[in-house]
Amino acid sequence: QVQLVEFGGGSVQAGGSLRLSCAASGRTLSDYTMGWFRQAPGKERESVAAISTRGVSTSYSDSVKGRFIISRDDAKNTVYLRLSSLRPEDTAVYYCAAPSTQVAGPGDVMMMRYLEVWGQGTLVTVSS
Repeated sequence: QVQLVEFGGGSVQAGGSLRLSCAASGRTLSDYTMGWFRQAPGKERESVAAISTRGVSTSYSDSVKGRFIISRDDAKNTVYLRLSSLRPEDTAVYYCAAPSTQVAGPGDVMMMRYLEVWGQGTLVTVSS
């Protein structure tokens, strides 16, 4: 059974940085595009970033472009999200997710298509 576990969240002040990790078990992530998503209190879940196999291409939401960086280490079966220049509006539970098919690309994942497995989430709180 595939499992994703996120960690690395925490409380930071505006302007600070964090690195989130998403570790997988039960599946080799290297064959799949992966994505990060977030859900703020009272809001719908939204896409944050996606990375293709081998890290060839990435995609970011406009709200995080230039501040967040998605990366992957296939040897560790782990995907990362580096959060920088954090703002209070970045406060949310951050989730990673994997699609059900290897053909899903970053565009599909950013549109939440084919997503099959979700982690439990890690909370990021940014104070002003």
